[in-house]
Amino acid sequence: MKVGVVGLGYVGLPLAVAVAEAGHEVVGVDVDQRLVERLSAGESHVVDVPSERLRALVGRFSATAHYDALSDCEVIAIAVPTPLTRNREPDLGALTAAGRALAGVIRRGQLVVLESTTYPGTTRERLVPLLEESGLACGRDVAVAYSPERVDPGRTDYTLRNTPKVVAGLTERCLRRASEFYGTVCEQIVEVSSLEVAELTKLLENVFRSVNIALVNELAILCDRMGIDVWEVVDAAATKPYGFMRFEPGPGMGGHCLPVDPFYLAWRAREFDLQTEFIELAGEVNQRMPYFCVERIARALNGHQKPISGSRILIVGVSYKAGVGDLRESPALKIMRLLGDQGAELSYHDDFVPHLPEFGLRSRPLTEALAEGVDLAAIVTAHPGVDFGLIVREAPLVVDFRGVTRGIRAENLVRL
Repeated sequence: MKVGVVGLGYVGLPLAVAVAEAGHEVVGVDVDQRLVERLSAGESHVVDVPSERLRALVGRFSATAHYDALSDCEVIAIAVPTPLTRNREPDLGALTAAGRALAGVIRRGQLVVLESTTYPGTTRERLVPLLEESGLACGRDVAVAYSPERVDPGRTDYTLRNTPKVVAGLTERCLRRASEFYGTVCEQIVEVSSLEVAELTKLLENVFRSVNIALVNELAILCDRMGIDVWEVVDAAATKPYGFMRFEPGPGMGGHCLPVDPFYLAWRAREFDLQTEFIELAGEVNQRMPYFCVERIARALNGHQKPISGSRILIVGVSYKAGVGDLRESPALKIMRLLGDQGAELSYHDDFVPHLPEFGLRSRPLTEALAEGVDLAAIVTAHPGVDFGLIVREAPLVVDFRGVTRGIRAENLVRL
């Protein structure tokens, strides 16, 4: 089977590679010509796809910037970004562009599947009309389905193959086609009754996490004011064998899905005259966490008679999660901007992110950065392999926003 994948980012490339490894011929399309050239040279930009894995697919995977290459594919999966606008509303620009481009090349008998995270109604109300600009009827001439991506960058225990795959179709025949395709690369298919159910399933998964992270983050702020160790509270609560799921506080949420999805659902709900106050509040609480982190840094410095302005602050970890170099919506970047606006002299250490052009900074070796002297080290992302004990020993002041120093007692150490 020949399969096309539109969008070769954090979702599209792992999908394309997994499908190719299952024995299909895959052609990937991306509008970024430089990315296409890099992938064609066997160089991956995604942590879940090592370059060696990509190079092993020569003859089964190819990349191009031209949609014409999709005309003879049996299946076309769309995995383009769906971010938010500055007004925190859905930005479907990439999806609209992809739909229009596909209308110029699709043919009768193909299956088009949307994998991008979006609000309920997008596939039926936005994608289908775009595809039908081709003159073909969706559901009759072209099969259309929705199957939300479930990618957790850096995770190895759950992959496309062993993560249950939710699938929905525009019609029953569309559903059968999509299930048959994904059945060749996924061990378990979860069929649902409508496109909207599948779209909302994805949002629920991430809103669930957003709400619970917001709850524990708000608790962390309360614990800070009450002088209670929030980590001890979470540890104790997690001993309950039922009715409690552990979530840990932190500097905020990053990645594409968790910071974005609550606002996608809230925006859609307003079209049905419903204000999803609980969901929106969770998003707002998590967005405020970087501001609280800067306030906590300021109080720590004040305790040592130092202002933020002029202080040398080392940020330890700048990607949005441990073990990956993904900077999308990273709270560390917001913290750095806020500190920089207040006059801090910034440096950072992150082996997964070699440079930050926006700040004009490159990652510093940890021992070198500490040896040259800092006023404060802030642990924002706890990457594996970092010697946090060394940071506590060498930095005059440490603020830990991830709880990785819980086994250490030191006068220069402050925890969230």
